[in-house]
Amino acid sequence: MYGQLTTARPAGRPATVSSGSDTTEEAVSDTSPDGPVPRAGTDSAATPARPGRARRLAALVRREALRTGLAAVFGIALGLAFPPYDLWPLSLVSVAALSLLTRGRTARQGAWTGFVFGLPFFLILLKWLHVVGWDAVFGLSVAEALFLMLLGAALAVTSRLPGWPLWAACLWGAEEWARDRLPFGGFPWGRLAFAHTGSPFTPLAALGGAPSVTFAVALAGALLAACAAALSQLRGSPSLRRAVPALEAFGLAAAVTLAGVLVPVPTKADDTVDIAVVQGNVQQPGMDFLGRPMMITDNHAKATEKLAADVKAGRVKKPDLVIWPENSSDLDPYQYPQAYDRIDEAVKAIGVPVLVGALVDHPSKKGYVFNEGIVWDPKKGPGASYTKQHPVPFGEYVPFREQLSKIITRFQRVPRDFYPGDHTGVLHVGPAKLGDVICFEVAYDQIVHDTVDAGARALVIQTNNATYGGTGQPEQQLAMSKLRAVEHGRAVVTAATSGISAVVAPDGTITHRIPEFTQGVVSARIPLRDETTLADRVGAAPEWVIAIVGLLSCAGAVVVGRRGRTKDEKGQQ
Repeated sequence: MYGQLTTARPAGRPATVSSGSDTTEEAVSDTSPDGPVPRAGTDSAATPARPGRARRLAALVRREALRTGLAAVFGIALGLAFPPYDLWPLSLVSVAALSLLTRGRTARQGAWTGFVFGLPFFLILLKWLHVVGWDAVFGLSVAEALFLMLLGAALAVTSRLPGWPLWAACLWGAEEWARDRLPFGGFPWGRLAFAHTGSPFTPLAALGGAPSVTFAVALAGALLAACAAALSQLRGSPSLRRAVPALEAFGLAAAVTLAGVLVPVPTKADDTVDIAVVQGNVQQPGMDFLGRPMMITDNHAKATEKLAADVKAGRVKKPDLVIWPENSSDLDPYQYPQAYDRIDEAVKAIGVPVLVGALVDHPSKKGYVFNEGIVWDPKKGPGASYTKQHPVPFGEYVPFREQLSKIITRFQRVPRDFYPGDHTGVLHVGPAKLGDVICFEVAYDQIVHDTVDAGARALVIQTNNATYGGTGQPEQQLAMSKLRAVEHGRAVVTAATSGISAVVAPDGTITHRIPEFTQGVVSARIPLRDETTLADRVGAAPEWVIAIVGLLSCAGAVVVGRRGRTKDEKGQQ
C-alpha cells in the first residue's frame, strides 16, 4: 500500500530503509554526517514522526478516494440488478468493476474495496428490514459485506495469475458457498443467481442449480473486465494484433452469456392437477400484521367458502386441492377449538384436501413452536404435516437468547423459538405428491433439492411476507421461486398471506399471480413431473467444485508470490 521511501545517504553507505519506515541506518547507529542523532523514543525524535504519519495517511486517503467511491457506486448498481428493480445487466457491469478495482492490488487493499462495494449493495438489497429497524438493516449488511471483503482480498491476490477471470468466477462461487452456510446456517440473499431469474443465464440452473448461474454471471463479468484491461493497454499504440486479447475476452463473455439459450428446459408433464391458492390477506402490513386473534384464519376460511360457492354455482371448476399460506391459522388449531372448527368448516365447504399453514405448540418443550404445513382432509381432519427445517435466526428464534435479550430488548418481541423439523416436506395432498417448502427455505439449495429428490412432483412455497409487504422483499422471494422452477423442472406454487401468491411454470414463467394486500383465489392446472434435471442428479457437487477451485487459486497465488519474492531476494544478493 505504501511506496518505498528514499533518503539521502553518503556514497558507499547502504540504506536499510523498509517500506513505510522513516528510519535510516544513521539513526540506528546514533550518528550522522552532521552530528549525533537522538535515539528513538526521545521527545525530539517522536515529535517530527507525527507529521510524517499524518502526511502518509492523507496521501493514502487521496490515493484511494476515487477507487473507494467507484466501489460504492458499483455496489449500489449491483443492488439495482435484483428485484424489485430487475436491472440484471448491472450485475455483469458490477462484477467487472470489482474485478478491475481489485486488479493488481494487495490483499489488504482488495479487502477494503470489497467491503466498500459490499456494504451499499446489501443496504440496497436488504432495506426491507427497516420494518424491524434501520439498525437491523445496517447490522446485517455489515455482516454480509464482510464476505465481500474476503472476496475482494481474494480477487486482488489472484488477479496476477494467468487465466484470472476463471479464478474470479470460482471465488464468487466460494464466497456464496460460505455465506449460504455461515453463521447460524447462513443467509443466501443476494446471490448473483437470484438476479437472473429472467435472463439468458437462467436456463443454466437446470444444469447445476443456482451455483452454475452465479459462476456463469461472474465469469462473464470478469471476462468483460479482462476486455477492458486489454483495451487500456492499447492507449498510445493501437494495433490489430494488440487488440486480439480484448476481442477474445469480449467474445468469450458473449459466449458465456448466450450459452444458456442452448440449454433445454424440460417442461413436459407426466400428469396434471387442478389447484386453488387462497390469499386471505391481513389487517395491516408490518410487525403487527396479525391483528386480533382468528382474523387471518377467518380471512382464509371466508375466501375458501366463497370459492366453494363459486364452484357450486358453476362459475369455476372444482379444484383437486387447495393451498393456504404459512401462518394462515394464527392460532394453534390443536390447542384452540375455535381455530380447529373454523378451518374444518372451510375445508368441508370446499370438499377437497387443504394444505394449511399453522404455528403448533411443541408437545414437550415449553416455549417452542413448530412452523407447519398440515394436510387437512374434509372427512378425516388434520393429518400429515411438514415442519420448517430452517427457522430464521433472530426472526423465528434468538440464538443466545438469555444473554442477547438483556442487551437488545427488541428480541423480546420473539417470545417463542421455532423448533426445526427433521424431514423433507413431501406430502400427499389429494391426488398430488407435493413438496412443501416454507418461506425463506426457498433460498437454500439443499432443502429444495432434498424435497425434489424425495419425490415431489411439484413444489409449494408457503410463505408469510406480511411483515415486509410493499418493501420489495416479496418480489425477491418470488424470483427465487422462478429460479427453483427451472432448476428442478417443477411447477412452483407460492402461497402468501398478503401476497405475492403466484403459480410458476417449470420454465420459470409466471402464469398466475395475486397482487399484494388483495384477498383472492387463483385457480390453475399445474403439471406434475417425475423427470429430474441434471441439476437434481448432480446436487451440490458443482458448488463444491467451484468453491474448492476458488480456494486453491488463492493458495496458488500465495505460493507464486512467495517464489517471486524469493527469486528477487536471490537476485539482489
